[in-house]
Amino acid sequence: MARVSIFLITVALIAGMVGCSGGGGSGGGDGGESYTLTIASTEGGSVTYPGEAGPYTYDEGTLVSLVAEADEGYHFGNWTGGVSTIVDVHDASTSITMSKSYSITANFELEEGWRSLTISSTEGGSVTEPGKGTFAYVTNTTVDLVAQPNEYHEFVEWTGNVSTIDNVDAVITTINMDDNYSITANFRLTPMVIAGGYHTVGVKADGTVVAVGWKEPKQCNVDGWTDIIQVAAGYYHTLGLEADGTVVAVGDSSYGKCDISGWKDIAQVSAGYEHTVGLKADGTVVAVGQETKGQCDAGGWGNITQVAAGHYHTVGLEADGTVVAVGSNNTGQCDVGDWTDITQVTASWYHTVGLESNGTVVAAGCGGGHDYGQCDVDGWTNIVQVATGIYHTVGLKANGTVVAVGQETKGQCDVGGWTDIVQVAAGDFHTVGLKADGTVVAVGYNNTGQCDVGGWTLIT
Repeated sequence: MARVSIFLITVALIAGMVGCSGGGGSGGGDGGESYTLTIASTEGGSVTYPGEAGPYTYDEGTLVSLVAEADEGYHFGNWTGGVSTIVDVHDASTSITMSKSYSITANFELEEGWRSLTISSTEGGSVTEPGKGTFAYVTNTTVDLVAQPNEYHEFVEWTGNVSTIDNVDAVITTINMDDNYSITANFRLTPMVIAGGYHTVGVKADGTVVAVGWKEPKQCNVDGWTDIIQVAAGYYHTLGLEADGTVVAVGDSSYGKCDISGWKDIAQVSAGYEHTVGLKADGTVVAVGQETKGQCDAGGWGNITQVAAGHYHTVGLEADGTVVAVGSNNTGQCDVGDWTDITQVTASWYHTVGLESNGTVVAAGCGGGHDYGQCDVDGWTNIVQVATGIYHTVGLKANGTVVAVGQETKGQCDVGGWTDIVQVAAGDFHTVGLKADGTVVAVGYNNTGQCDVGGWTLIT
């Protein structure tokens, strides 16, 4: 059923005209006054004649036909407002005589044995089943509810008249229509953490950003950022993707890696050592910064769904699950051409990691004397997200625990006791985990305070 149908047929009537301009009238005056007619309808139906189109101009004395049509589960009640010249206010098909300007409403009522369900949603998502608006159902019908978060957002809960909702915390659930109900699907920005070379950045659920760690190139100057939905951290710079698809940057701008002021329609950003990569909403890619190894040669890419910037290379995940890469391949980090069925990619200094749809992981690189075991991911299963540091790789398992392989000299792989984790990030020599309650944990090198996240609460 459609949402509330309010349509105005409000016309500037021209004095002195004979007859009517538009349709739906008969008779007419003698060139005297002309009047306006405004029509609205309540939930449950619409006025099909004169119709939504206009404007309509009526001379004094014109007899205008009115036809109201009820939606399924409703019946016509009456006409209210300026009804003094309506022939029968209880008849869905009637007429009104234009003796002055009128504003009338067609009122509809639920049929006996039917119930109404009004659905709304907050920013950050929508209700795809049954939709947004008001719907009518036979009493005690079980109605499927499906909420769909936007990218970088998550479903929180159903609120309102929720007494018969099966699970208010579930994105897919049901409601029993034993009464009239009004419910809201609530969404929020998904908090996230990202780790740069020697700093850590967090996005709060309100779109603000926090950062700790090495501050000398000002890559932690994010206090004034708002409306941020995703962040990326390089070695010397930090990027923020704004909700409108533009990008902000702080930190060292050498090589032009912060020259993103003209970017728009961006869906994701990634930061490498001295370059910045942006994925546009149309699946193409833009890149700025150091190009000595060809790491910015992604201009011809299309149909990309995710990008990852490593030290001197860039990786793109295509919509069909295959992967492309450009830039330095001194350790084999760009040897991803035979990868298939990939759902996420991540890139570091000397290796590239891909998450397969079945929860297993593949890795490329680690050659040329740079093998510290960071590519030893063959036995991993039930992985839902991966992250890469210089010489270590981290995997988040479906049960909220974390695994890590590679160099452990700074304790960056000491994640075995972590639980209830929903996202992981890896810096050069540290690892960060976001917990389901919005708090953050970190292990590894803390020489610049990059692990000082114990006081963070990203869900506000």
